[in-house]
Amino acid sequence: MKKVNYAKTNIELFVIYKVKEKRQEIGYSQSELADLMNLSNGFIGKIESPNHSAKYNLNHLNKIAKIFKCSLKDFFPNKPFE
Repeated sequence: MKKVNYAKTNIELFVIYKVKEKRQEIGYSQSELADLMNLSNGFIGKIESPNHSAKYNLNHLNKIAKIFKCSLKDFFPNKPFE
């Protein structure tokens, strides 16, 4: 059986961490955020797990920025990763 590599890139991990940090700062649980985004209950947990391939896309991030009342820029680094 072939082992699947779920490694996320540095930029993906950065964005995931920034969303998680903001989510916790506001006080939303993973399932509350998923509910506000009309996603399955475990979806945010899968994204935040290093052992799963799920990640945010731009539409997710746009919706999260609306929910958190912040800028999309809040989720991205100031400079590109090497």
